[in-house]
Amino acid sequence: MNNINLPSDLISVIGNENIDFSVFAKRSEPIGKSIRLILFALLWSTIPVFGSIAFFGPLFKGEIVHFKSNGIARTASLDNFEPLIIPSLAIGFFLVMGFGMLTWGLLSFFKKGGYFVGTDSRLINYNRGNIKYYNWEQFTGNIELNVKKGNISLELKKKEMLNRAIRLNKFTPEYIHISGVDEILEIENICRKRIKENSESPADIN
Repeated sequence: MNNINLPSDLISVIGNENIDFSVFAKRSEPIGKSIRLILFALLWSTIPVFGSIAFFGPLFKGEIVHFKSNGIARTASLDNFEPLIIPSLAIGFFLVMGFGMLTWGLLSFFKKGGYFVGTDSRLINYNRGNIKYYNWEQFTGNIELNVKKGNISLELKKKEMLNRAIRLNKFTPEYIHISGVDEILEIENICRKRIKENSESPADIN
């Protein structure tokens, strides 16, 4: 787990800390998550595409489009396109959202996760010059594991203020994904051990 060459910037950040493991994640997110997003984006985009074909189809035949707006019957044609501006914007909005999700899904599918280094005090992620680190006490101890695909997801604690007057806090789940790596069981054991050691309330981890 520690037989890879680390970038010099990452080595500088690690300093004299003891390295528990160092791996290079082949993906930024689990492949299943990316595929689900891509499929959802395709489905999302299909609806306005077929809707626009059905709605605007008569225009390409030189015919008049009949529709209702706020309960009022209206007509539009290529010579009188103004009534269709709002429906066009609405359909375009959903298409842009669909293509945006599709683009994000494709990017996450091919994007590398970068280097992950676990030390006795924190988890460090180095990806294309960007460095993020998370102290082990920031994790809840909830871990999702896929041994076959080499994926591990660590849940972070994220405080979100609900009511500033009475100062109530809610933990909103957020995950750090290490995807497409070998020896995932050993990494999971190390992460769980370090989270327990650095947790203020070990009982909350169970």
